[in-house]
Amino acid sequence: MSVGVVLLCHTALGRAAQVARFWAEGGSPVVIHVDARSHGMEDLEAALKDLPQVSFSPRFACEWGTFGLVQATLAAASQMLDLHPDLGHVYLASGACLPLRPHEELTSYLAAQPHTDFIESVTTDDVPWIVDGLAAERFTLRFPFAWHRQRRAFDAYVRLQRRLGLRRRIPTGLVPHLGSQWWCLTRRTLLSILQDPRRPEYDRYFRRVWIPDESYFQSLARLYSTRIESRSLTLSKFDVQGRPHTFYDDHLQLLRRSDCFVARKIWPHADKLYAAFLAPQAALQDRAEPQPGKIDRLFSKAVERRLHGRPGLYMQSRFPSRDRENGKTCAPYSVFHGFSDLFDQFARWLAKTTGTRAHGHLFAPDRVEFSGGEATFEGALPDSAALRDYNPRAFLTNLIWNTRGERQSFQFSPRDRQELNSFIATDPNAQISVISGSWAIPLLRSDAPFSVVRADAARLQRIESAHLALLRDPSVKARVRIWTLADFLESPMEHLQTILDEIAPRTQRAITEAPRMVDLDGFAQFLQNLKNQGMQPTLMGDFPVRHDQPPKGPVRGRPYLVNQKQAD
Repeated sequence: MSVGVVLLCHTALGRAAQVARFWAEGGSPVVIHVDARSHGMEDLEAALKDLPQVSFSPRFACEWGTFGLVQATLAAASQMLDLHPDLGHVYLASGACLPLRPHEELTSYLAAQPHTDFIESVTTDDVPWIVDGLAAERFTLRFPFAWHRQRRAFDAYVRLQRRLGLRRRIPTGLVPHLGSQWWCLTRRTLLSILQDPRRPEYDRYFRRVWIPDESYFQSLARLYSTRIESRSLTLSKFDVQGRPHTFYDDHLQLLRRSDCFVARKIWPHADKLYAAFLAPQAALQDRAEPQPGKIDRLFSKAVERRLHGRPGLYMQSRFPSRDRENGKTCAPYSVFHGFSDLFDQFARWLAKTTGTRAHGHLFAPDRVEFSGGEATFEGALPDSAALRDYNPRAFLTNLIWNTRGERQSFQFSPRDRQELNSFIATDPNAQISVISGSWAIPLLRSDAPFSVVRADAARLQRIESAHLALLRDPSVKARVRIWTLADFLESPMEHLQTILDEIAPRTQRAITEAPRMVDLDGFAQFLQNLKNQGMQPTLMGDFPVRHDQPPKGPVRGRPYLVNQKQAD
């Protein structure tokens, strides 16, 4: 006989009975400890009474983070060595563990390394997996309170000890180490720990250490072992909160690829896993070393996704705080500020020219102007302004997420709702193009009294000025281009070409059809009238009264440079 198995059981005792039978029928003696707080002990004993190599150790209350788990392990291990003096190794597992490989493979593996202890054991300075917990302080402070049941007392006593500078004395010669609770020790090492003359001292010390089951054997094994492999033969993965991952039926192939001997922690209702791994299996020759690292990449991706989510995705299970998103939106999009006032049917022209989805004013006060005038858009987004304004950020991020793979663009102006300006300005996916002052063009044709027009112009200018100040802030991450109306009219096709080249850089096509510009006849005089009435329009650029229309010269394509020497 080469290996005995100690099972620490707490819940799902029916599954623990199945696992114990697997070990026992494979030829290993099994000692079972059942938490003193658990029920169903009689049923477990009845299920295993036909197996003489299965015995039960004295029961202790095993509360997480306390010395009870160490007491239970010491009692069960002592019983194992007393009853079975011919063992080479003792394997510690839980009732929620599941053997992944045939019993013969484990015994052969251990027989080939009779003097090796498999126990994860590293110093506190080298432990990367501690999550929101204590590292070296778990060995220098006292922890008389249970973390789960007496959390407030636990935290208060830790703060008090820190404030008073209290420190415990670590037993002489002992170097604290940490590691997985699940180990496989040689009989020699385990017997040395159990029979150490200083064991009462060590037990008193570790009784007030936090989570001693992860440090008791890990530290003492360093005193006696002649050869330690600092790794566990049990596959055990933990999430970002330090809790063990639970394996389900759909992890079957993943567990097979790990080549580990045992996996923890298995869902009690994973019938497919228990049926697959507890069924008789043929031992394979030259089976690979246990390599949990094979699946570390998948777990790392899962942890990263849980921590950071997917860029631009907001959902019930993960709705991050402001500025802690993994990307505000999931894909690039374009905002055209003022273009719909200067060009007639600009969204339609943009969609035709670029092949992208071009919306109207998504944040118009009365309704959402989806592309094509649709009442409902991708993802069942309605054109209701009231629903959009309930959470405008969710509206925009959902629209971008629901249409990923297709670039979106929309029109904007000072007349629209402004609640999302800061969000868009700090979004690296946003491309914002602004023609400042173009909001005044619709006022030129307004039939309202001039006093009303003047008041409206002043209001729109204040709104746009605030937006432009935001876009010029150093914290802005969007790609922003701002032209005054006068500057844009100097070379409109050149500026449009620049924008479109950025939207679709692979096409590199020159604009063949220009958008139709609205009639600007009388616009300069209109601006002068605003000035005459005491309202100073400042965002349009310079519009002399005598030059109402933009120059009627030929339309240029992209700007180009001429080498002066060649020109001469």
